[in-house]
Amino acid sequence: MKRILLIGIGRWGANHLRVLKSMPIELFVADDHEQQLSSANISESRRSTDARSLFPKIDAAVVVTPAPAHFETCRELLGMGKDVFVEKPITLVSSEAKELTELAGTRGLILQVGHIFRFDPASLWMRDAIAAGRFGQLKMLRAKFSGFKRPRRDTGVTFADSIHFIDLFNFLLGTPPRRVQAVLRDFFGRGLDDESLIVLEYDRGKGSPILATVEAGYNAPGKLREVTIVGTDSSAVCDYNVAQYKIRTFENRHVADGGTIKAEEGAVHQLEFPPEEPLRAELAAFVDSIEKRTPPLADGWAGFHAVRAVEAALESAQTEKWIDISK
Repeated sequence: MKRILLIGIGRWGANHLRVLKSMPIELFVADDHEQQLSSANISESRRSTDARSLFPKIDAAVVVTPAPAHFETCRELLGMGKDVFVEKPITLVSSEAKELTELAGTRGLILQVGHIFRFDPASLWMRDAIAAGRFGQLKMLRAKFSGFKRPRRDTGVTFADSIHFIDLFNFLLGTPPRRVQAVLRDFFGRGLDDESLIVLEYDRGKGSPILATVEAGYNAPGKLREVTIVGTDSSAVCDYNVAQYKIRTFENRHVADGGTIKAEEGAVHQLEFPPEEPLRAELAAFVDSIEKRTPPLADGWAGFHAVRAVEAALESAQTEKWIDISK
């Protein structure tokens, strides 16, 4: 039975705690706040306010600390030969993400990044449908990840939320973007973005590139977690807020008719997926990876490419230019 340390049981870490406690592992827990540790119902010998004191006792760690602490924590764990799951973003600087990924590769260790949307059955269907040509030639991808909520204190909304769908698009298309352009706003005056609009350009290999947009923010009412895929033969809308019937497909086409173009609406299909908690799926995948030594679905390079695109978005917002990240 693997000995796994959960570092951080705050707002999101509490969900990790709930899931990990139900898994066939020996769980250790660390958090800076003794009161939270006491409520975790973990024996005193397997919990501490000093995470490093538990490092020698474990095989692997799940790092759910504020993002600025990810790099140093993960580097120390990997340096000690421990497998690591780290919540997104892997780091706040792509050069650090690359360093961690290369360190894990050199040491033969598992490094998985918490890009949770990769583990939703609807995401796997969309990836396979794109690869199979179900949509025809892709025209564009759109995503919205927004809603009225408390902003994170350690990062802006691009690092906190936009990165989810940036990584998802990388996953669906099987490649990172080649160029990025963005407009960001800081309505709260914190020095961190709280509204973000990003355009990503993906190389099709032939023909015009595929454009994808990601919109995120803390200000608009409601809660949006939606992805749209538009192709020449059909389109799909995926609503991640829905438990089972996440995807609707539309057999809509534009057809040339003499000197005009007709919009022909076709059949609409609702797709059902088994209800599965993506967090449980990704943590189960991590445990499976460290037991079987198989590469994770969201590895360190996935984390690196997502951070690199966010860096480009932040640079683009400052320069008001496209940022090339193809090299």
